[in-house]
Amino acid sequence: MSNKVFKKITVVGCSSESYEKAIEFGLSKAGESLRGLAWFEVKELRGGLASDGNIEWQASLEVAFKLD
Repeated sequence: MSNKVFKKITVVGCSSESYEKAIEFGLSKAGESLRGLAWFEVKELRGGLASDGNIEWQASLEVAFKLD
């Protein structure tokens, strides 16, 4: 039997393209500093509006990784 423990953190990925790209970027950056990523949950989707009319797509994620 295998015992495991995971920790969850919140990251917010941002993209000028789409929610999907914001999620991918958030996971990619989390993977650069965390090892053992196991799963993620999308907690919130939102957008920011810049004064020039551009949209920033934002995805708040809970990312779980295995503790050694």
